[in-house]
Amino acid sequence: MAAAGSAPEERPDGREPLLGSAGAAADEEEEEESRDVVESQEHYKSRWRSIWIMYLTMFLSSVGFSIVIMSVWPYLQKIDPTADASFLGWIIASYSIGQMVASPLFGLWSNYRPRREPLVISTAISVAANCLYAYVHVPHAHNKYYMLTARALVGFGAGNVAVVRSYIAGATSLTERTSAMANTSACQAVGFILGPVFQTCFTLIGEEGVTWKFLCLQLNMYTTPVLFGALLGVINIILIFAIFREHRVDDMGRQCKSINSDGEGSDILDQNTEGSIDHVAVVALNVLFFVILFVFAVFETIATPLTMDMYSWTRKEAVFYNGIILSVIGIESVIVFMVVKTLSKKTGERAILHAGLLIVLVGFFILLPWGKKLPNIQWQEIKNNSIPRTAPSEMLAPFWSLPELQLPSNHTAEPVGCPVTQSWCLNTPMIYLAQYISSDVLIGLGYPVCNVMSYTLYSKVLGPKPQGVYMGWLTASGSGARILGPVFVSQIYTHLGPRWAFSLICGVVVVSLLLLEIVYKRLIAFSVRYGRMQEENC
Repeated sequence: MAAAGSAPEERPDGREPLLGSAGAAADEEEEEESRDVVESQEHYKSRWRSIWIMYLTMFLSSVGFSIVIMSVWPYLQKIDPTADASFLGWIIASYSIGQMVASPLFGLWSNYRPRREPLVISTAISVAANCLYAYVHVPHAHNKYYMLTARALVGFGAGNVAVVRSYIAGATSLTERTSAMANTSACQAVGFILGPVFQTCFTLIGEEGVTWKFLCLQLNMYTTPVLFGALLGVINIILIFAIFREHRVDDMGRQCKSINSDGEGSDILDQNTEGSIDHVAVVALNVLFFVILFVFAVFETIATPLTMDMYSWTRKEAVFYNGIILSVIGIESVIVFMVVKTLSKKTGERAILHAGLLIVLVGFFILLPWGKKLPNIQWQEIKNNSIPRTAPSEMLAPFWSLPELQLPSNHTAEPVGCPVTQSWCLNTPMIYLAQYISSDVLIGLGYPVCNVMSYTLYSKVLGPKPQGVYMGWLTASGSGARILGPVFVSQIYTHLGPRWAFSLICGVVVVSLLLLEIVYKRLIAFSVRYGRMQEENC
């Protein structure tokens, strides 16, 4: 979507104003009023400095999730031997649960108070939670519950994502929105990529590290990453106080008075908020965003067990090779985020979202087993020439506890291949490595396209009204999807196999495409819907 109109007037400083001419039909009085509210160069620089602080906040939020993701399990085993793999699943999910609860709350807060308040408080919560994580070894009992609490609080602090996106939506014009949202998603993706890199660097410290007894603090490969994250959070808070300012512009880029601040702004544009939001479009975009995050969560979760089952990789090989693949996909995503900023100006966000969903559909369709060759079987698991069947009680076992069932106690070497505890291994063709790599590339292309376009369309549909709560619900729907993804893998893939799992995913994406077709004409900017701007490339 973009504003249509004649060429904008030239500014004294040589830059083009965000607000274009009102068109040939505009009278002289309207043109004079437009010139009065075109933002100054000082305001423009201050606005974009604040947006860059939001980019940093988004980056740190994703780093907070990924910086310990590889070391949670060994650290949990070290501090609390009573913790099993099932509890690990709760610890990983607690981040998304905390974010899902906090996002609407912080969003509501940001609608009525200066955004600096929820930003600082949420970041402070994350800092405190990271410090708690570094001290979970101190108590003499129930250490695993302290770790669970720490990760949930880190996720709660990450609920400020809703505040970040609502601020960026309100501080950018329609023509700037797609680029700003793409940059935000790129910062988030870079954070997810660099988090494990930071963790890898800190492994050089070792498990023992250094102990400061007077602080009861152990600096080792498990605690140093979170303390580094806490330091970054403190820096973020300082920058929010020092640089961040409240700014608001309307869809055409004209300066408005922010409800979050008593600072300067123009009141003459308040009539642009008149009109109701298209809630059908809002609900549809929430559903589409849930599906987008859900299928990617399934993709992330299923990567390790799928490659272990199909290619007889050990756990170490699966983690190593999939880590490389996901890193490459992360880099691919950042490139895609940059490309869609330019592409959307030519084709429009709706068409790109449609294409992104089609690419994801093709990616999962390729993963369906097509050949005749069966995967290698862990024959060691067969006893008395009988084929184990999945008991009804095992259907309730979470995915992360299943590897324990696959390793008999009398084995010293790790068995590889598709375990016969998964009865589908005996009759489901293997997925070739070429299929898997091709699917990775396509999903790595389609997911970032869908992610940034859904956020962009959502913010444009909401228009100049306060978006905090709405962005909170969108973030919560994404968090819910990341919680349900591993559950889907545990129940469908483990017990029914990849054919059922990927067929159902394809069906979900097809339904999403049908939903997009139904609401396609409704996914337009608020200002376009009420005739205040013309529509291009929508």
